[in-house]
Amino acid sequence: QGQLVESGGGLVQAGDSLRLSCSASGRTLLEYGMAWFRQAPGKEREFVAAISWDGRNTRYTDSVKGRFSISRDNAKNTVTLQMNSLKPEDTAAYYCAAGLRWAILPGNRADQYDSWGQGTQVTVSS
Repeated sequence: QGQLVESGGGLVQAGDSLRLSCSASGRTLLEYGMAWFRQAPGKEREFVAAISWDGRNTRYTDSVKGRFSISRDNAKNTVTLQMNSLKPEDTAAYYCAAGLRWAILPGNRADQYDSWGQGTQVTVSS
């Protein structure tokens, strides 16, 4: 199935921006919907953003709408999460996920995705 690898996490201050990337080795992402989830210590994993296989449809959790943007470059086999105006409550490990092959609408449930990366840590200080 190949492997998903996230990058771009780090420690930033509130109001700063970060750009997370998800790349795939040994597989193509072209046919699959892609999503970002996050998990803070002591909390359940939560949906952040998703994009359909063709990039035409996206969806976001309410708390990041207007601040985060998900995009994909199928030619480069990558998915990106641009995070602006970061807040301390955005602090979490962020995970890239692939699933919903050929689906028109992106999913927001973890059980809709069957391949996951190892995560990248985002820490936002106040």
